Amino acid sequence: MVSQLPSVRKGLLQLIFSGSFMKRWNDKLRPVELVEVDKQAHKMITAFALLNLNSRSMSTEEKADLYEEVILGGIFDYLYRLVITDIKPPVFYEIKSNPVHYRQLTSWVIKQLEPRLQPLGSEFQEKLQTYLQDSEDSTFARRILNGAHVFASSWEFSLIKGINPGDMELKEIEDNFLNLLKQYSDLKGMEELMLGGQGGLSGFMNLCGRLRFQKRWSQTPRIPETSVLGHMFIVACYAFFFSMSVNACPMRRQNNFFAGLIHDLPELLTRDIISPVKKSVQTMGDIIKEYENKELEKRVFSLLQEPEYTGLAQRLRYYLGNDEVSEFDNTISVDGKVSKVSWEELQQKYNFDKFDPKDGYLLKVCDNLAAFIEAYTATRNGITNEQLQHAQWKIRNLYQNEPYIEGVHIGALLADFD
Repeated sequence: MVSQLPSVRKGLLQLIFSGSFMKRWNDKLRPVELVEVDKQAHKMITAFALLNLNSRSMSTEEKADLYEEVILGGIFDYLYRLVITDIKPPVFYEIKSNPVHYRQLTSWVIKQLEPRLQPLGSEFQEKLQTYLQDSEDSTFARRILNGAHVFASSWEFSLIKGINPGDMELKEIEDNFLNLLKQYSDLKGMEELMLGGQGGLSGFMNLCGRLRFQKRWSQTPRIPETSVLGHMFIVACYAFFFSMSVNACPMRRQNNFFAGLIHDLPELLTRDIISPVKKSVQTMGDIIKEYENKELEKRVFSLLQEPEYTGLAQRLRYYLGNDEVSEFDNTISVDGKVSKVSWEELQQKYNFDKFDPKDGYLLKVCDNLAAFIEAYTATRNGITNEQLQHAQWKIRNLYQNEPYIEGVHIGALLADFD
Protein backbone atom coordinates (compact mmCIF):
# COMPACT_ATOMS: atom_id res chain seq x y z
CA MET A 1 0.00 0.00 0.00
CA VAL A 2 1.33 3.45 -0.98
CA SER A 3 1.55 5.77 2.02
CA GLN A 4 -0.35 9.04 1.78
CA LEU A 5 1.74 12.12 1.13
CA PRO A 6 1.76 14.95 3.70
CA SER A 7 -0.87 17.61 3.11
CA VAL A 8 -1.20 21.29 3.99
CA ARG A 9 -4.32 22.52 5.79
CA LYS A 10 -5.76 25.81 6.97
CA GLY A 11 -4.67 25.31 10.60
CA LEU A 12 -1.02 24.87 9.66
CA LEU A 13 -1.00 27.98 7.46
CA GLN A 14 -2.50 30.04 10.28
CA LEU A 15 -0.11 28.58 12.86
CA ILE A 16 2.92 29.65 10.83
CA PHE A 17 1.42 33.11 10.33
CA SER A 18 0.68 33.53 14.06
CA GLY A 19 4.29 34.54 14.74
CA SER A 20 3.33 37.90 13.21
CA PHE A 21 1.39 38.64 16.43
CA MET A 22 4.07 37.50 18.84
CA LYS A 23 5.96 40.51 20.20
CA ARG A 24 9.59 40.39 21.28
CA TRP A 25 11.38 42.51 23.91
CA ASN A 26 7.90 43.33 25.14
CA ASP A 27 9.17 44.76 28.43
CA LYS A 28 11.57 47.20 26.72
CA LEU A 29 11.18 50.49 24.88
CA ARG A 30 11.40 49.62 21.18
CA PRO A 31 12.04 51.88 18.17
CA VAL A 32 9.80 49.61 16.03
CA GLU A 33 7.59 46.67 16.88
CA LEU A 34 9.76 43.56 17.03
CA VAL A 35 7.94 40.28 16.35
CA GLU A 36 8.92 36.63 16.38
CA VAL A 37 8.46 35.86 12.69
CA ASP A 38 10.91 38.65 11.74
CA LYS A 39 13.56 37.35 14.12
CA GLN A 40 13.10 33.80 12.77
CA ALA A 41 13.57 35.05 9.21
CA HIS A 42 16.80 36.85 10.12
CA LYS A 43 17.99 33.77 12.00
CA MET A 44 17.37 31.45 9.04
CA ILE A 45 19.01 33.79 6.51
CA THR A 46 22.03 33.84 8.84
CA ALA A 47 21.89 30.03 9.07
CA PHE A 48 21.77 29.85 5.26
CA ALA A 49 24.95 31.95 5.02
CA LEU A 50 26.71 29.92 7.74
CA LEU A 51 25.66 26.68 6.04
CA ASN A 52 27.18 27.79 2.79
CA LEU A 53 30.45 28.88 4.40
CA ASN A 54 30.83 25.80 6.59
CA SER A 55 29.91 23.02 4.15
CA ARG A 56 32.25 23.70 1.23
CA SER A 57 34.41 20.64 1.91
CA MET A 58 31.42 18.29 2.23
CA SER A 59 30.11 15.89 -0.39
CA THR A 60 26.81 16.61 -2.13
CA GLU A 61 25.08 13.99 0.03
CA GLU A 62 26.53 15.38 3.26
CA LYS A 63 25.44 18.90 2.30
CA ALA A 64 21.90 17.75 1.51
CA ASP A 65 21.61 16.03 4.89
CA LEU A 66 22.98 19.06 6.73
CA TYR A 67 20.74 21.54 4.93
CA GLU A 68 17.67 19.39 5.57
CA GLU A 69 18.52 19.12 9.26
CA VAL A 70 18.99 22.89 9.58
CA ILE A 71 15.72 23.71 7.81
CA LEU A 72 13.73 21.23 9.87
CA GLY A 73 15.45 22.37 13.06
CA GLY A 74 14.64 26.00 12.26
CA ILE A 75 10.98 25.16 11.69
CA PHE A 76 10.83 23.03 14.85
CA ASP A 77 12.41 25.81 16.94
CA TYR A 78 9.86 28.27 15.58
CA LEU A 79 6.91 25.98 16.32
CA TYR A 80 8.20 25.47 19.86
CA ARG A 81 8.54 29.20 20.35
CA LEU A 82 4.98 29.80 19.12
CA VAL A 83 3.62 27.61 21.90
CA ILE A 84 5.73 28.83 24.83
CA THR A 85 5.06 32.45 23.72
CA ASP A 86 5.95 34.96 26.46
CA ILE A 87 8.29 32.92 28.66
CA LYS A 88 11.26 35.27 29.10
CA PRO A 89 14.63 33.82 28.03
CA PRO A 90 16.13 33.67 31.55
CA VAL A 91 13.12 31.70 32.77
CA PHE A 92 13.21 29.39 29.75
CA TYR A 93 16.94 28.72 30.13
CA GLU A 94 16.36 27.93 33.81
CA ILE A 95 13.74 25.36 32.77
CA LYS A 96 16.07 24.03 30.07
CA SER A 97 18.85 23.47 32.59
CA ASN A 98 16.66 20.99 34.44
CA PRO A 99 16.19 17.90 32.19
CA VAL A 100 13.03 16.77 34.00
CA HIS A 101 11.32 20.16 33.76
CA TYR A 102 12.40 20.62 30.14
CA ARG A 103 10.99 17.21 29.13
CA GLN A 104 7.71 18.05 30.84
CA LEU A 105 7.45 21.39 29.05
CA THR A 106 8.41 19.81 25.72
CA SER A 107 5.83 17.03 26.06
CA TRP A 108 3.17 19.65 26.65
CA VAL A 109 4.34 21.67 23.62
CA ILE A 110 4.20 18.61 21.35
CA LYS A 111 0.63 17.86 22.45
CA GLN A 112 -0.39 21.43 21.65
CA LEU A 113 1.12 21.21 18.16
CA GLU A 114 -0.13 17.74 17.27
CA PRO A 115 -3.61 18.63 15.89
CA ARG A 116 -2.23 21.15 13.41
CA LEU A 117 0.77 19.06 12.36
CA GLN A 118 -1.12 15.78 11.98
CA PRO A 119 -1.76 16.28 8.20
CA LEU A 120 2.02 16.46 7.64
CA GLY A 121 2.29 12.80 8.63
CA SER A 122 3.80 10.73 11.39
CA GLU A 123 7.39 10.97 10.10
CA PHE A 124 7.40 14.76 10.43
CA GLN A 125 5.95 14.57 13.93
CA GLU A 126 8.47 11.94 15.00
CA LYS A 127 11.34 14.12 13.78
CA LEU A 128 9.86 17.07 15.67
CA GLN A 129 9.63 15.06 18.88
CA THR A 130 13.17 13.69 18.56
CA TYR A 131 14.58 17.15 17.86
CA LEU A 132 12.78 18.95 20.68
CA GLN A 133 13.62 16.35 23.30
CA ASP A 134 17.35 16.93 22.71
CA SER A 135 18.18 20.44 23.91
CA GLU A 136 21.96 20.37 23.49
CA ASP A 137 24.40 21.39 20.70
CA SER A 138 24.60 17.72 19.80
CA THR A 139 25.01 18.11 16.03
CA PHE A 140 26.73 20.48 13.62
CA ALA A 141 23.30 21.57 12.34
CA ARG A 142 22.26 22.58 15.85
CA ARG A 143 25.43 24.62 16.31
CA ILE A 144 24.70 26.51 13.10
CA LEU A 145 21.10 27.11 14.15
CA ASN A 146 22.04 28.19 17.66
CA GLY A 147 24.81 30.45 16.41
CA ALA A 148 22.38 32.06 13.95
CA HIS A 149 19.79 32.40 16.72
CA VAL A 150 22.22 34.21 19.04
CA PHE A 151 23.34 36.54 16.25
CA ALA A 152 19.78 37.45 15.19
CA SER A 153 18.74 38.08 18.80
CA SER A 154 21.83 40.19 19.52
CA TRP A 155 21.20 42.19 16.33
CA GLU A 156 17.73 43.01 17.66
CA PHE A 157 19.21 43.90 21.02
CA SER A 158 21.48 46.44 19.33
CA LEU A 159 18.33 48.27 18.19
CA ILE A 160 16.95 48.77 21.70
CA LYS A 161 20.16 49.08 23.74
CA GLY A 162 20.63 52.81 23.27
CA ILE A 163 17.04 53.85 23.98
CA ASN A 164 16.57 52.10 27.33
CA PRO A 165 18.73 54.19 29.70
CA GLY A 166 18.60 53.11 33.31
CA ASP A 167 17.44 49.57 32.50
CA MET A 168 19.37 47.44 34.97
CA GLU A 169 19.07 44.31 32.80
CA LEU A 170 20.84 45.69 29.74
CA LYS A 171 24.42 45.13 30.90
CA GLU A 172 23.69 41.54 31.87
CA ILE A 173 21.90 40.88 28.57
CA GLU A 174 24.75 42.37 26.55
CA ASP A 175 27.40 40.36 28.41
CA ASN A 176 25.37 37.21 27.93
CA PHE A 177 25.15 37.78 24.16
CA LEU A 178 28.90 38.36 23.93
CA ASN A 179 29.65 35.16 25.82
CA LEU A 180 27.21 33.15 23.71
CA LEU A 181 28.57 34.52 20.43
CA LYS A 182 32.09 33.50 21.48
CA GLN A 183 30.88 29.92 21.93
CA TYR A 184 30.17 29.78 18.18
CA SER A 185 33.25 31.66 16.99
CA ASP A 186 34.66 28.43 15.52
CA LEU A 187 31.99 28.55 12.82
CA LYS A 188 33.24 30.22 9.64
CA GLY A 189 31.64 33.63 9.34
CA MET A 190 30.74 34.09 13.01
CA GLU A 191 33.80 36.17 13.92
CA GLU A 192 33.00 38.60 11.14
CA LEU A 193 29.39 38.84 12.31
CA MET A 194 30.60 39.50 15.85
CA LEU A 195 32.87 42.32 14.68
CA GLY A 196 30.09 43.99 12.71
CA GLY A 197 30.78 46.48 9.96
CA GLN A 198 29.18 47.64 6.74
CA GLY A 199 30.92 45.26 4.35
CA GLY A 200 31.19 41.56 3.68
CA LEU A 201 28.95 39.07 5.44
CA SER A 202 28.14 41.49 8.25
CA GLY A 203 27.01 44.13 5.77
CA PHE A 204 24.83 41.60 3.98
CA MET A 205 23.17 40.44 7.20
CA ASN A 206 22.58 44.06 8.24
CA LEU A 207 20.79 44.66 4.94
CA CYS A 208 18.61 41.59 5.47
CA GLY A 209 17.81 42.62 9.05
CA ARG A 210 16.61 46.00 7.85
CA LEU A 211 13.76 44.35 5.95
CA ARG A 212 11.90 44.12 9.28
CA PHE A 213 11.50 47.91 9.08
CA GLN A 214 9.80 47.70 5.70
CA LYS A 215 6.09 47.06 6.07
CA ARG A 216 3.97 45.33 3.48
CA TRP A 217 0.73 46.93 2.28
CA SER A 218 2.21 50.19 3.55
CA GLN A 219 -0.83 52.29 2.60
CA THR A 220 -3.42 49.82 3.90
CA PRO A 221 -4.17 49.63 7.65
CA ARG A 222 -3.93 46.04 8.93
CA ILE A 223 -3.81 44.07 12.17
CA PRO A 224 -1.21 42.73 12.42
CA GLU A 225 1.15 44.69 10.25
CA THR A 226 3.64 42.41 8.55
CA SER A 227 7.15 43.17 7.37
CA VAL A 228 8.87 42.04 4.21
CA LEU A 229 11.33 40.06 6.36
CA GLY A 230 8.65 38.11 8.21
CA HIS A 231 6.68 37.51 5.01
CA MET A 232 9.70 35.83 3.43
CA PHE A 233 9.99 33.35 6.32
CA ILE A 234 6.28 32.53 6.10
CA VAL A 235 6.59 31.88 2.36
CA ALA A 236 9.67 29.72 2.97
CA CYS A 237 7.81 27.52 5.47
CA TYR A 238 4.80 27.20 3.18
CA ALA A 239 7.08 26.28 0.27
CA PHE A 240 8.78 23.56 2.31
CA PHE A 241 5.47 22.04 3.42
CA PHE A 242 4.04 22.04 -0.10
CA SER A 243 7.29 20.51 -1.34
CA MET A 244 6.66 17.65 1.08
CA SER A 245 3.11 17.29 -0.25
CA VAL A 246 4.32 16.80 -3.85
CA ASN A 247 7.12 14.42 -2.84
CA ALA A 248 9.90 16.78 -3.91
CA CYS A 249 13.45 15.46 -3.66
CA PRO A 250 15.62 16.80 -0.81
CA MET A 251 17.48 19.38 -2.90
CA ARG A 252 14.22 20.65 -4.36
CA ARG A 253 12.65 21.02 -0.89
CA GLN A 254 15.69 22.88 0.35
CA ASN A 255 15.91 25.15 -2.69
CA ASN A 256 12.23 26.00 -2.33
CA PHE A 257 12.69 26.92 1.33
CA PHE A 258 15.73 29.14 0.80
CA ALA A 259 14.32 30.68 -2.39
CA GLY A 260 11.23 31.62 -0.41
CA LEU A 261 13.40 32.96 2.40
CA ILE A 262 15.10 35.54 0.18
CA HIS A 263 12.61 36.01 -2.68
CA ASP A 264 11.76 39.61 -1.74
CA LEU A 265 15.34 40.67 -1.04
CA PRO A 266 15.20 43.11 -4.01
CA GLU A 267 12.56 45.10 -2.09
CA LEU A 268 15.46 46.48 -0.08
CA LEU A 269 16.13 48.46 -3.22
CA THR A 270 12.68 49.14 -4.70
CA ARG A 271 10.28 48.91 -1.73
CA ASP A 272 7.04 46.94 -2.07
CA ILE A 273 5.72 47.92 -5.49
CA ILE A 274 2.10 46.77 -5.67
CA SER A 275 0.89 44.68 -8.61
CA PRO A 276 -1.38 47.35 -10.19
CA VAL A 277 1.63 49.64 -10.52
CA LYS A 278 3.80 46.88 -11.96
CA LYS A 279 1.11 46.09 -14.53
CA SER A 280 0.06 49.67 -15.29
CA VAL A 281 2.36 49.83 -18.30
CA GLN A 282 3.13 46.76 -20.42
CA THR A 283 6.88 47.03 -19.94
CA MET A 284 6.81 48.20 -16.30
CA GLY A 285 7.59 44.73 -14.90
CA ASP A 286 10.64 44.43 -17.15
CA ILE A 287 11.86 47.90 -16.18
CA ILE A 288 11.53 47.13 -12.47
CA LYS A 289 13.29 43.76 -12.89
CA GLU A 290 16.17 45.39 -14.78
CA TYR A 291 16.54 48.04 -12.07
CA GLU A 292 16.42 45.41 -9.31
CA ASN A 293 19.17 43.36 -10.94
CA LYS A 294 21.38 46.44 -11.38
CA GLU A 295 20.87 47.52 -7.78
CA LEU A 296 21.43 43.96 -6.48
CA GLU A 297 24.83 43.97 -8.15
CA LYS A 298 25.66 47.39 -6.76
CA ARG A 299 24.39 47.08 -3.19
CA VAL A 300 24.21 43.36 -2.37
CA PHE A 301 26.60 41.32 -4.48
CA SER A 302 29.29 43.97 -4.13
CA LEU A 303 29.40 42.98 -0.44
CA LEU A 304 30.08 39.35 -1.34
CA GLN A 305 33.00 39.73 -3.74
CA GLU A 306 35.60 38.02 -1.56
CA PRO A 307 36.48 34.46 -2.67
CA GLU A 308 35.02 32.88 0.47
CA TYR A 309 31.59 34.28 -0.44
CA THR A 310 31.54 33.04 -4.04
CA GLY A 311 29.35 30.04 -3.23
CA LEU A 312 26.89 32.15 -1.23
CA ALA A 313 26.62 34.73 -4.02
CA GLN A 314 26.03 31.96 -6.58
CA ARG A 315 23.16 30.50 -4.59
CA LEU A 316 21.59 33.92 -4.13
CA ARG A 317 21.80 34.53 -7.88
CA TYR A 318 20.18 31.17 -8.60
CA TYR A 319 17.28 31.83 -6.25
CA LEU A 320 16.70 35.46 -7.27
CA GLY A 321 17.02 34.92 -11.02
CA ASN A 322 18.34 37.36 -13.60
CA ASP A 323 17.19 39.21 -16.73
CA GLU A 324 16.25 35.91 -18.41
CA VAL A 325 14.97 33.86 -15.46
CA SER A 326 12.55 35.02 -12.74
CA GLU A 327 12.48 33.84 -9.13
CA PHE A 328 9.03 32.47 -10.01
CA ASP A 329 10.24 30.28 -12.89
CA ASN A 330 10.71 26.54 -12.48
CA THR A 331 14.43 25.94 -12.97
CA ILE A 332 17.15 23.33 -12.93
CA SER A 333 20.92 23.81 -12.90
CA VAL A 334 23.35 21.41 -14.56
CA ASP A 335 27.09 22.19 -14.59
CA GLY A 336 26.32 25.81 -13.76
CA LYS A 337 23.85 26.24 -16.63
CA VAL A 338 20.38 27.32 -15.50
CA SER A 339 17.38 26.25 -17.58
CA LYS A 340 13.66 26.91 -17.32
CA VAL A 341 11.44 23.83 -17.32
CA SER A 342 7.74 23.13 -17.07
CA TRP A 343 6.08 21.87 -13.90
CA GLU A 344 5.48 18.48 -15.50
CA GLU A 345 9.15 18.18 -16.42
CA LEU A 346 10.22 19.24 -12.94
CA GLN A 347 7.94 16.71 -11.30
CA GLN A 348 8.48 13.76 -13.63
CA LYS A 349 11.94 14.16 -15.15
CA TYR A 350 14.04 16.46 -12.95
CA ASN A 351 12.92 15.61 -9.42
CA PHE A 352 16.43 14.49 -8.45
CA ASP A 353 19.13 16.22 -6.43
CA LYS A 354 21.60 16.17 -9.33
CA PHE A 355 19.45 18.66 -11.27
CA ASP A 356 19.33 21.21 -8.40
CA PRO A 357 15.58 21.78 -9.04
CA LYS A 358 13.59 24.80 -7.83
CA ASP A 359 9.80 25.34 -8.03
CA GLY A 360 9.13 28.91 -9.08
CA TYR A 361 5.42 28.26 -9.61
CA LEU A 362 5.03 26.69 -6.18
CA LEU A 363 6.85 29.69 -4.71
CA LYS A 364 4.37 32.06 -6.37
CA VAL A 365 1.46 30.02 -4.98
CA CYS A 366 2.93 30.31 -1.47
CA ASP A 367 3.55 34.05 -1.97
CA ASN A 368 -0.12 34.49 -2.88
CA LEU A 369 -1.26 32.32 0.03
CA ALA A 370 0.75 34.42 2.48
CA ALA A 371 -0.76 37.60 1.03
CA PHE A 372 -4.25 36.09 1.27
CA ILE A 373 -3.78 35.19 4.94
CA GLU A 374 -2.44 38.68 5.69
CA ALA A 375 -5.59 40.22 4.18
CA TYR A 376 -7.94 37.58 5.64
CA THR A 377 -6.52 37.94 9.16
CA ALA A 378 -6.74 41.73 9.07
CA THR A 379 -10.38 41.47 7.99
CA ARG A 380 -11.15 38.98 10.76
CA ASN A 381 -9.56 41.42 13.21
CA GLY A 382 -12.01 44.14 12.21
CA ILE A 383 -10.08 46.02 9.51
CA THR A 384 -12.38 46.26 6.49
CA ASN A 385 -11.44 48.19 3.39
CA GLU A 386 -11.59 47.84 -0.36
CA GLN A 387 -7.95 46.82 -0.79
CA LEU A 388 -8.16 43.90 1.65
CA GLN A 389 -11.48 42.68 0.25
CA HIS A 390 -10.22 42.92 -3.33
CA ALA A 391 -6.99 41.06 -2.52
CA GLN A 392 -8.91 38.14 -1.03
CA TRP A 393 -11.35 38.01 -3.93
CA LYS A 394 -8.57 38.18 -6.50
CA ILE A 395 -6.53 35.34 -4.97
CA ARG A 396 -9.60 33.14 -4.43
CA ASN A 397 -10.62 33.74 -8.04
CA LEU A 398 -7.13 32.97 -9.31
CA TYR A 399 -7.19 29.44 -7.88
CA GLN A 400 -10.93 28.74 -7.91
CA ASN A 401 -10.89 26.32 -10.85
CA GLU A 402 -7.21 25.46 -10.98
CA PRO A 403 -6.32 22.12 -9.38
CA TYR A 404 -2.89 22.32 -7.89
CA ILE A 405 -0.18 19.90 -8.75
CA GLU A 406 -0.53 16.26 -7.72
CA GLY A 407 -4.14 16.62 -6.66
CA VAL A 408 -3.72 19.42 -4.09
CA HIS A 409 -6.41 22.01 -4.83
CA ILE A 410 -5.53 25.52 -3.68
CA GLY A 411 -9.06 26.70 -4.40
CA ALA A 412 -10.44 24.09 -2.00
CA LEU A 413 -7.85 25.08 0.60
CA LEU A 414 -8.86 28.73 0.33
CA ALA A 415 -12.53 27.73 0.61
CA ASP A 416 -11.81 26.65 4.19
CA PHE A 417 -11.25 30.33 5.05
CA ASP A 418 -14.92 31.32 5.34
